[in-house]
Amino acid sequence: MLMLLLSGCGVYTPPMHTSINYYLNPEKELSLVGRVAIIELNNNSNYPQITTDVTDSLFQAMQKKQLFGISIIRQTDPAWRSLQLEAGATYTTEQLSAIRKTLKCDAVLLGDITGYQPFPHMTIGLRLKLIDLKDGQLIWALEQVWDSTDKTTESRIKKYYENQLQAGLPGLQRQLMEVSPIEFMKFVAFEAAETLPAKK
Repeated sequence: MLMLLLSGCGVYTPPMHTSINYYLNPEKELSLVGRVAIIELNNNSNYPQITTDVTDSLFQAMQKKQLFGISIIRQTDPAWRSLQLEAGATYTTEQLSAIRKTLKCDAVLLGDITGYQPFPHMTIGLRLKLIDLKDGQLIWALEQVWDSTDKTTESRIKKYYENQLQAGLPGLQRQLMEVSPIEFMKFVAFEAAETLPAKK
């Protein structure tokens, strides 16, 4: 475990002891990043309509951390399209500079919705990486699958709503939230954002 922490890898353990593995570069200070552009996520699921909802949920959750300025760049945005970059590519120094200048940001958050299933139970998989545009180094990364039928995930959803709304919810209302795709996406985005350090 000590070696993992020293190498910048971490494990966020939310309530109920379920681990979320992530990477946080120990050489990078997030508070010095300045401005981050979230590029609308690539969607590898069979549900293209969720792209906007998942990206927006992630934006809102990360914005609440108040670590840096943040904005969303849609993949249909002319500024992004003009860069002609491919998902998963390694960028040259010139490309990094062009992204920084065109999008007016210091880092980009790129990623994929690796899977999504709304029924018979909700499942969302995310693969995310935050890249420093000054040097191309990875600042933060995460890959995880959330399954609503997992008992520990179910317990964390309950705890999440109790904490977020500052009160217990009636049973039926809580159940509706647990099966609502939008609410589940917000929960997933919250847990992903929680792997980022708190503002100092």
